[in-house]
Formats: sequence, C-alpha cells, structure tokens
Amino acid sequence: MKIALVQFSPVWQDKQKNLDLLTQRLENIDQTVDLVILPEMFTTGFTMSPQEVYDTQDGITLSWMQKMAEKHQFAITGSVVIKEDNRYFNRLYFVLPNGDYYTYDKRHLFTLAGEDKVYDAGINKLTVIYKDWKIRPLICYDLRFPVYSRVVEEDYELLIYVASWPDQRIYAWDALLKARAIENMCFVAAVNRSGTDPAENKYSGHSQMLDYMGQYLQQPVIGDKIEIIELSKEGLKKAREKLAFLNDADHFELY
Repeated sequence: MKIALVQFSPVWQDKQKNLDLLTQRLENIDQTVDLVILPEMFTTGFTMSPQEVYDTQDGITLSWMQKMAEKHQFAITGSVVIKEDNRYFNRLYFVLPNGDYYTYDKRHLFTLAGEDKVYDAGINKLTVIYKDWKIRPLICYDLRFPVYSRVVEEDYELLIYVASWPDQRIYAWDALLKARAIENMCFVAAVNRSGTDPAENKYSGHSQMLDYMGQYLQQPVIGDKIEIIELSKEGLKKAREKLAFLNDADHFELY
C-alpha cells in the first residue's frame, strides 16, 4: 500500500480556504497513491470554538473528501469538527474511492485545552479493511493511552494517528509513536499539522512512518510537505510469526 502523509499549516478556522489549498496539493502528487492521511481538524485547526466552524454530515467537507477519493481513486482520512444532534464531535472520516465512508469520534478529549468542555467523546473504536489491510485510525490524544490502541482481537496491521501536536511536547509524540509500533508489532502512520495557531502554539510537524519494530520508514518531517511511503505486509507477517510477541499479550475488554 502506498500512503501519502500530508503535513501542512491549516488556515485558522477557514474551511473553504483549507479545502482549496488541499485540492491543489493533492492534484500535484506526482504518483499514484492508495491512501491519503490529513491532520486532526484539517479544515479549521484545533479549535475550541466548534459553534463557529462546525460542519455536518451533509456539509462541504465530507462531500469534498468523497470527490477527491473518487477523482484520484485513493482513500482519504482526517478529522474535522462535526455537529450532530446539537452536540459537537472531533470526527475522523475514512472515505473510500467509491464514496463509502467510516467514522470515528475521538475518544480521549484533551482536557488541558478544554476539549472535553465543548466536544462529546466517542464511544466506539473503528477498524477499516481496505485493500486487504486492517487499519485502526485514532486521533491525537488517543496516542497517550496504550490500552485503547492495543492489538487484541482485531489484529490490525496499520495504526493511524492524525494530530495537532505542538512542539513543546513533540518529544512525547516521537517516543509514544515508537512505543505503539513496537508493542503492537504494526506499522504506524502519524500525520501532524505544521505552522502556528492563535494561541501561539508552534507545530514543526514530525509526521512519520514506523515499521512493526519501531524503526523509521519515514523520518519525522519538518514544515509543509507531502511524503509518500510504500508498505508491504510480507515482513510484518514474518516478524509476527517468528517472534510471536503478540501471543503473550494480556487479553482484556474495554467498557
């Protein structure tokens, strides 16, 4: 599977400008890809004012993602601000080339920024099967909670994190991504934003790709950039069979 990590600086709380910017950037990808990954809240930046910028299930963002997926024949994923039943969610869409889509609402809300005061937490995990890959997409702060990311029954092969993770804690981002790859023996694709926001948070990015041993397939990226990495399951299957660490893992249920 060939994956594009799209790291960029969102225009603050301007959905249309961000969609126009991304349309141009996706048009300029000079090779065929299977999956495009965008950051957390890629149409607005990580905002605590959802009432000013929210989209809906019938709004422009999902429609744009479906249009891009169909035109370029790739899947595309990233999270946006969604209003549903008078509640706001930090919702990830995973859109297939045929327009079908899956959703995941962020489970762990970032209390340090007050995200829990304005958004509702999700209650269900998501595993997507795409091109014979089992994929688990999660959002930013979820990264800090290893139990929620753990391979148990689902046995996924690719873990995705989309994020707005600032530079003052970027060392934790790098360390935790390696840990999630190693403990789950899976590939990890992580896409963060770049630039700055009105709260004066700086984002150098550090989008990256790790293999099932925690080694870089793509070193952390700085600034606005698109990186394309091709993955193969062959090495992962051999490593899981030979080392069999997951066979010794604890089994549990989340409530």
